[in-house]
Amino acid sequence: MGAITGTFKGFGVTFSHMFKKVVTTDYPFTPPKPAPRYHGRHILNRHPDGLEKCIGCELCAWACPADAIYVEGGDNTEEQRFSPGERYASVYQINYARCIFCGLCIEACPTRSLTMSNEYELARDNRKDLIFTKEQLLAPLLPGMEQPPHPMRLGDSEKDYYVGSLTNPGTSAGAERSPMGPGRYQLDEHPGVTFPGAEQAAQRSAAEKGETA
Repeated sequence: MGAITGTFKGFGVTFSHMFKKVVTTDYPFTPPKPAPRYHGRHILNRHPDGLEKCIGCELCAWACPADAIYVEGGDNTEEQRFSPGERYASVYQINYARCIFCGLCIEACPTRSLTMSNEYELARDNRKDLIFTKEQLLAPLLPGMEQPPHPMRLGDSEKDYYVGSLTNPGTSAGAERSPMGPGRYQLDEHPGVTFPGAEQAAQRSAAEKGETA
C-alpha cells in the first residue's frame, strides 16, 4: 500500500509542474543578467591617470584558500613607474580552474586594486586557457588615462596621489557591477592574448547581424 501511495505522490509532483509556466533562456544570445554583487571574473583596477592600483603586496595570494593566485612583485623606478609607491605586480595570474569565487582576495586587497565583475563566461576547452594573466585582468584605459609606465599625475607626493583619488577613483568605482555584462567587457588589444569572453562576444555579434539582415 505504501508503494502505491508513493507512486501517486511522485506522479503528483510531475503533473503539478506540467501546468507551470516554462522559463527558457535564449543563451548565449540573450544571457541572463546576474545579481549586482555576483562574484565573477576579477578586474585589476587603475588610478584615474592610468597607473595600476596593484602594488604587488601578494596579500590576495596569501588570502586565497584555493591557492589560485600567483603574484610576483617588481620595483618601480622614476623611469619605469607602473603604480604609485615602491612596488607593482610584474606578474599577476589567476587560475580559474582552482578559483572558488569566494571573494576573500578582494577583502584582503589594501588598495582596492582587485574587484570582481559580473563576467561569468569563463568556460574553456583547454585548462591552460583558464590561467588569466595580468594583461587579461587589467581594466581598460578610460579617457584621460595613459598606458603605464609613466610618472604619477595626480599630486606631488604619494599622499596627494591617494587623497586625490578618493574623489576620482578611476576604474575601481562600480567595477564589480560592470555595465558591460557577460562577454562585453572591452579590454585593450595585446598581441597573442585572447581576452575573456572574446569568442562569445564575436558569436553573439555575428548572430545579431544575421537577425537584422
